[in-house]
Amino acid sequence: MSLLRLSMIVVALIILIGLAWSNPTMDDYLRFVEQELGNAIDRMDQATSTREQQFIRQVFRSQSKKLLESVVRPSTTRHNWGILSQYETQVVGTNVVVLGIGGRFIPLEGVEEATLKIGRMAF
Repeated sequence: MSLLRLSMIVVALIILIGLAWSNPTMDDYLRFVEQELGNAIDRMDQATSTREQQFIRQVFRSQSKKLLESVVRPSTTRHNWGILSQYETQVVGTNVVVLGIGGRFIPLEGVEEATLKIGRMAF
């Protein structure tokens, strides 16, 4: 086996180990969902008064953990493949699919629709 081929194998193994080590957990996923909900609230319709927007943000900040634990966590299935994970959440009639790899999340299906529906549930 040539030195170049051996070096490529070693580099590939190091990358795979790094991906396995940084594979997101369920708690990481819940923080991602919380952030997405916060972003959806920040993009709230400008027709809503400033006072109402502030109230909604305040309620979200105080109740987001309860909302995630009671709605999102029980309806989420994590498929862990070592170097990446797929999260499937069935919530408020929407199928959400998110891929977690390298400590990051890549929304594949339904994230925007679900964040809006969950955000409305909080209020």
